[in-house]
Amino acid sequence: ETGGINAMMVDSTALPEQAVRDVLASAFQSAGQRCSALRILYVQHEARARLVEMLAGAADALVIGDPWDPATDVGPVIDTDAEAGLAAYVAHPPGPIVKSLPAPGGGRFIGPAMLDVPGIAALEREVFGPVLHLAGFGTSRLEDTITAINARGYGLTFGLHTRIDERVERIT
Repeated sequence: ETGGINAMMVDSTALPEQAVRDVLASAFQSAGQRCSALRILYVQHEARARLVEMLAGAADALVIGDPWDPATDVGPVIDTDAEAGLAAYVAHPPGPIVKSLPAPGGGRFIGPAMLDVPGIAALEREVFGPVLHLAGFGTSRLEDTITAINARGYGLTFGLHTRIDERVERIT
C-alpha cells in the first residue's frame, strides 16, 4: 500500500498564501487520485478562520474539466465506481461540509469538497478523490495531534507549514 491518510499541519506562523497554494495542489490536483494527495489538513486554531476562508475563496477559482485543457485544475475521477463512491461519501460526510464545488456534467467529475472533522480518527479509510478533511489543533495539544496522526499506522506523506525551526525539528 503506497497511499494513506496523508496529513498536513499549518500553524499560526505559516504564510497563508503559500499554505493555501500547497493545500489546493496536494488535495485537488489529479482529482485527489494520487497516493500522495493530502487527505486531512490540521490548522492551528488561531489561524483557522482566516486560512479556511482563503481556501474556500481559492477553491472557487479552480477549473474542473477536461484534463487535456491546460487551464484545468481538477479532472475526472478514474471510473464510475469511484464517482459513485465519492458522491455517496460527500452526500453523507463524517462532518459538516465547509465548501463543495459543483461538478460539471458530461463526465465522471466530482466537485472538490472540504469537510470539517474533529481529527484524523474520524476518517475510517482513505478517500481517494478530491475530498479534503479539515481539523484544528491548539499548541497545547500539538503532541496529541502528532500522536493521533501517527496512530493511523499509514500515510505516505506529511506536510508542515511553519516558520518555527524548533517546531519543524520537534514534529519531524
